Amino acid sequence: MLAYVYKSLRKPDTYVYLAERDGFTRLPEPLRSQMGALRFVLEVDLVPNRKLASEDPEVVRANLSGRGFHIQFPPTVDDPMTSDWGTDG
Repeated sequence: MLAYVYKSLRKPDTYVYLAERDGFTRLPEPLRSQMGALRFVLEVDLVPNRKLASEDPEVVRANLSGRGFHIQFPPTVDDPMTSDWGTDG
């Protein structure tokens, strides 16, 4: 299964995977407007056993098959102040 990956120019580190090249009509309008302009960055074949840097390829394939797109959001940054530092008496 081929996936076409686009980078959002408005949302840093946010990517849109599409089942068809330039198939932007698959994206709901509110999502399209939030993403802003999209720049093509990669065509990738999501064959079984293919690994992706930040996403589970099975989830990406399922989303592409089911709705025609997948969104990769930026990684979350853990707040170090919420960790248990083991300093409670």
